[in-house]
Amino acid sequence: MQQRHQQHDEGRYLTPHAPHRALHPGPIAVAPTRGEAFVDAVRAGGGDVQPLDEHTRGLVWLSQTRSAELAEIIHNHPGIEWLQLPWAGVDAFSSLLGELAAKDEHSRPVVTSAKGAYSEPVAEHALALVLAALREVPQKARAARWQEQRTGLSVFGNRVLLVGAGGVARAFLDLLAAFRCDVTVVRRDPTQHVEGAGSIVGHDGWRELLPEIDVVVVAAAHTESTTRMWGATEFAALPEHAVFVNIARGALVDIDALVVALQEGQIAGAGLDVTDPEPLPDGHPIFDIPQCVITSHSADTPDMTKPLLAARVAHNTQAFLSGVALRGVVSVEEGY
Repeated sequence: MQQRHQQHDEGRYLTPHAPHRALHPGPIAVAPTRGEAFVDAVRAGGGDVQPLDEHTRGLVWLSQTRSAELAEIIHNHPGIEWLQLPWAGVDAFSSLLGELAAKDEHSRPVVTSAKGAYSEPVAEHALALVLAALREVPQKARAARWQEQRTGLSVFGNRVLLVGAGGVARAFLDLLAAFRCDVTVVRRDPTQHVEGAGSIVGHDGWRELLPEIDVVVVAAAHTESTTRMWGATEFAALPEHAVFVNIARGALVDIDALVVALQEGQIAGAGLDVTDPEPLPDGHPIFDIPQCVITSHSADTPDMTKPLLAARVAHNTQAFLSGVALRGVVSVEEGY
């Protein structure tokens, strides 16, 4: 396995060989950076750490970008049978996934991501943003003075629209269970059961529910069909007391429409961990809106995710070498 030293911790690649397939053991090359946890994870899974070469069968990619470089590696090393990506969202690699989708499934690597691995910390952050927005924490904290009126809403018993049904959404449902909310989950296939959901609707049936929704939480993957799914029409349909939280990807939301909705009082508040563009430029108008809290994509910090990703790498290395199902398999056709 080889590591290349890049600008940050994730900017390297690891190549776990299948020992029973490698033609030679090869040396172990480890750059003097902070990737030792992932080298240890590959070894814990029974992998053989070797330089990237024609014998490589698995590739753990630790950069959240550099898609073009990764595509070149995959092209030049057709023997790679498994590719592990670092984050739950794989939209940064959409071009590569499209190229793989065009190939026969038997001539392309199985792609896995960290989806599901970071669910609990992200769901926890989503709940924090919901409570902050309902309780008017952002504007009250900014006011820095005693307010004459006591305002704010409770999450107990509210009607929640949860967009997405992946690991984060399911972990959020577990956390929300104590609040006895009526939760409607939006997912591509509404016939599939989601534990904890009061009802499930497809991508064609959720907009008509908006006038009765108190809380919106966006936890869906970013795909072509979900880009800008939240815009002026959707915000205008929500009641004025509703709050909106996005912990998925900024591209799912028209941020200009959200600014207008908040400025004109169409909704009561918002909590954003992600934005589009990201990072937002200094001076963006949404920073001046007191009822909006922005947490700068910190729902899953490196300190939180590093051990979780290492555990995923160890599990998938063992699964790959054993020929059993891997976790977090990505559909290259659907893009998540």
